[in-house]
Amino acid sequence: MKQNELLHIKNMVCPRCIMAVRDELKELEIQFQDVQLGQVILSDPIDKQKLKSLSNQLNALGFELLEPGKSVLISKIKTVIIEQIHHAQEPLSINFSSLISDNLHQEYAYLSRLFSSVEGITIEKFIVLQKIEKVKEYLVYNQMTLSEIALEMNYSSVAHLSAQFKKETGMTPTKFKGQSSHHRKPLDKI
Repeated sequence: MKQNELLHIKNMVCPRCIMAVRDELKELEIQFQDVQLGQVILSDPIDKQKLKSLSNQLNALGFELLEPGKSVLISKIKTVIIEQIHHAQEPLSINFSSLISDNLHQEYAYLSRLFSSVEGITIEKFIVLQKIEKVKEYLVYNQMTLSEIALEMNYSSVAHLSAQFKKETGMTPTKFKGQSSHHRKPLDKI
């Protein structure tokens, strides 16, 4: 596949993002084979004018068309993490470093240094922040006990989950659950 047949898009974090990008592609009459979190596989290369129009439309929706290079790798790392934490049906059977390295076909040490230098936080911290947002979602919907949430999110214990939650949010999961308004961050702002 040629580079100009694969587009990388920052801030695609959910199935609705995929639908929004699909709609923009159709509106601009850009032929595509597939739209996934973080990327679009085009049927044919597109000219610079259509690419600029697409970039402007995506920016208006809060997305960003990425140039090939380091920003694409960062976006791919985030996409792998978000897919696993927020959309995977099966729990992770390997550690995140192996998952990321396997998906990006790069050494984890290199990816980790790159991520930290560009984002200002470690991959591990990004994973923790994503997990905390997922835990908040589970707490808001009130369909699982804290023990079930800890198991679902691969925490070693409820105590570990609670300690990490309090460290990141300043409150216990129980206090968060008891609030009348639940402050959650959009996934693309983490």
